[in-house]
Amino acid sequence: MTVSARIRGFITIGLLPALVLYLFFVIVPIFWSAYYGFFDWKGIGAAKFIGFDNYVEVFKDPIFWKAFKNNMLIVAASVFGQVPIAMVLALLLMSSTLFQRVIRASVFMPMVLSSVVVGIIWGYIYHPQIGILNFLLEGIGLDSWKKSWLSDPKVSMFALMVPIIWNYIGPYMIMFIAALQNISPEIDDAAQLDGVGPVRKLFAVTLPMIWDTVKVAVVLCISGSLKAFDLIYVMTGGGPAHSTELLASYMYNSTFNVYRFGFGSAISTAIIILSLILIVGSQYLMKRDYR
Repeated sequence: MTVSARIRGFITIGLLPALVLYLFFVIVPIFWSAYYGFFDWKGIGAAKFIGFDNYVEVFKDPIFWKAFKNNMLIVAASVFGQVPIAMVLALLLMSSTLFQRVIRASVFMPMVLSSVVVGIIWGYIYHPQIGILNFLLEGIGLDSWKKSWLSDPKVSMFALMVPIIWNYIGPYMIMFIAALQNISPEIDDAAQLDGVGPVRKLFAVTLPMIWDTVKVAVVLCISGSLKAFDLIYVMTGGGPAHSTELLASYMYNSTFNVYRFGFGSAISTAIIILSLILIVGSQYLMKRDYR
């Protein structure tokens, strides 16, 4: 047996416990949930096999498509909000001065907080009577802009995008800083010698070198947005009138509030399928090889 074969064997043995746990706690429950989607079951008692009825009902349910639309808004806000902002901050804060380290820590801090805490904080910011946002608008003479931010169906979904973007910029910023610091200094020196300007350097040199990291960030944005739950549940619970309902919150309400475990399992399976479609589609659109 060659040395490389032995090394691969040791790696396989080392990964095996983690793979078994992942298979048991992630992969098996996915298929188990899809299986329960074929049953009418209230969580206790006998389960009645009803075939594809739950899945058909899911795709005919207008609330499901309303939740899907809201999730797409969250996906768009995450991909076109979190990623560009994180990239700009990474470019500005990639050095290691004391000031930049403090700003990095401040940007990453929301990620350390519990989502429940973040939801409560922003709930008070948006509060129609005692919220700081309406107070500031009143202070600068924009009383007509004051709203019940979380109870007005016209603006509630857009109001929720702000804390979602704010909460998750930090991890992507750290990812981009790590990727930028891995770019060889010789490449920057060569670009400067060629007289490449900052903007052209960003799009012709820097982005191609970290494009794989950008693709990973987009995948994480999409998967995280489609399973978003806790922040929305704390701030609005999916209301008013399902205006902020997301797929995960709709699944939770259908499963644990209405006790339709089979229907909730069908929703969860639909979430997985939609996530795979969006992730594969995004990677196809971003498959350009800059190198």
